[in-house]
Amino acid sequence: MKFKLMSKLLSNERDPEIKWNPWLGVLYAILVFVVAQVLGLVIIIYPLIIRHWTLKQTLNWLSVSSYGQFFYVVFFEAIVVGIILYILKLYRVDKKAIGLRRPRSKDALYGLAGLFVYYLIFILAVIVVSYFVKGFNVNQKQNVGFNNVHGSAQLIIVFFSLVIVPPIAEEILFRGFLYSSLKKGLPIFGAAIVTSLIFASGHLTEGVGGLLWIGALDTFVLSMVLVYLREKTNGLWAGMLVHALKNGIAFYLIYIAPLMLFH
Repeated sequence: MKFKLMSKLLSNERDPEIKWNPWLGVLYAILVFVVAQVLGLVIIIYPLIIRHWTLKQTLNWLSVSSYGQFFYVVFFEAIVVGIILYILKLYRVDKKAIGLRRPRSKDALYGLAGLFVYYLIFILAVIVVSYFVKGFNVNQKQNVGFNNVHGSAQLIIVFFSLVIVPPIAEEILFRGFLYSSLKKGLPIFGAAIVTSLIFASGHLTEGVGGLLWIGALDTFVLSMVLVYLREKTNGLWAGMLVHALKNGIAFYLIYIAPLMLFH
């Protein structure tokens, strides 16, 4: 009886296994990212085209409208999560295999500690890279979209688009699906490095006036901390909290602080 009880407890603690090849997981992650972008655009553009908008008008609206960008972010991130969950269902893999388990109270504590560690490591990394790489631009601005935000309603949707939705979807895709796939074929540190390099490379193109190297360094350090939290807590919730808090601070500095200066 005791043996059966112990076996049951151990089986509950053990993570379900990923059933696909780790490098197939990398391919899946890249395809999910690309397909979600395309489908997100199609979902938004198609209704406007059938209303006789030209493609130029539609793309211009998407580039300047906070509401257009909001809907694109929501559709894109929702499609990412939807495809990931479909893959898990297709392979009959439990969501716990990618860190989607019930949140625990300690996740919040790890998240707050992780935010502090992230900023500390990032500051040290910037100092080191600036010393060895002459001309490293630490002040380059990031293009986060939402350049024409007016009124509290638009601020709310921008907050939702930058602080709430991306941390959930990106943690599921990168520290959940991608990292869990790579960990099947690589040591933990190697899987963390590859995951973080892929995550950072996705932010290189977000610079104003060129590649955003400071952003790549930032997101690489962030990803390494998030991977550690993924391992430490055996879940994604602490990482989501760090990611959301980090984006929330950026949101405040970009959109709220300037408003307060003018009042």
